[in-house]
Amino acid sequence: MKSPFQTIALIGKYNSPEIAEPLLKLADFLANLGLNVVVDSVTANHLSKHPYTVLELDRMVNNVELAVVLGGDGTLLNVARMLAPFDIPLVGVNQGRLGFLTDISIDTMQRTISGMLRGDYVTEKRMLLSASISRGEKHVFDSLAFNDVVIHRGNNSSMLEFEVRIDDEYLYNQRADGLIVSTPTGSTAYALSAGGPILHPALEAIALVPVAPHTLSNRPIVLKSESKLEILMHRSDEARVRFDGHTHFDLHGDDKVLVSRYSKPVCLLHPKGHSYYHTLREKLLWNQTL
Repeated sequence: MKSPFQTIALIGKYNSPEIAEPLLKLADFLANLGLNVVVDSVTANHLSKHPYTVLELDRMVNNVELAVVLGGDGTLLNVARMLAPFDIPLVGVNQGRLGFLTDISIDTMQRTISGMLRGDYVTEKRMLLSASISRGEKHVFDSLAFNDVVIHRGNNSSMLEFEVRIDDEYLYNQRADGLIVSTPTGSTAYALSAGGPILHPALEAIALVPVAPHTLSNRPIVLKSESKLEILMHRSDEARVRFDGHTHFDLHGDDKVLVSRYSKPVCLLHPKGHSYYHTLREKLLWNQTL
């Protein structure tokens, strides 16, 4: 089969044995098309004996041209953060309901992916965030985020107090339960439930959404994507910063969280006919009759 992708990585939802059967069916299907199949090493722990090459995720970067992720949006978020720096396009297959990112049904994946391998796909570039944490003069942590960087208080702590600067200009001091720094992709995640706006994923923008602010005049604000944010923690008992809800780091008083756009985007491939607005209607139940 003539395809721009000759070596394809298959990555399943972690700690999900039920993904083994459909993943191996897809692997066999791709192999029968004459394509090379590589399986993620963590995923391989849940598979029965198979003939496919097994590689750790960080070793795939120079060996594959496409990654197919089977699971849900959370799985794709995790994989995207790791593979985005290496310009590997991603295809998302959802094992359950339609996802915002994993938009191919597991029941139709062979037919859909076969068409995409022939070139019947659309390419979408989405921005990521890069965040780093400084404690005094020392750099102590960094991570990428596809959805959001979230600073939040602990279960038993009082409100957080922090200062926000944008491009070295003072914006405000705030008391709140937290603060969400979101990409357009993340605007339909935690930021949406906190009252933030929905941003089309093609936009190059960053949303700053306070969580339960003490002052009601503190509202979400949308910034240009080149903005550099600096969040200085003043009162941070049990405070924590999370990246896409996966990676986290405990904050101390006077810690500084720096957030900016990451230099490389995530590349997503969708089947032809993909519609973001259709996904919104399905996920947010806008298609239901009142």
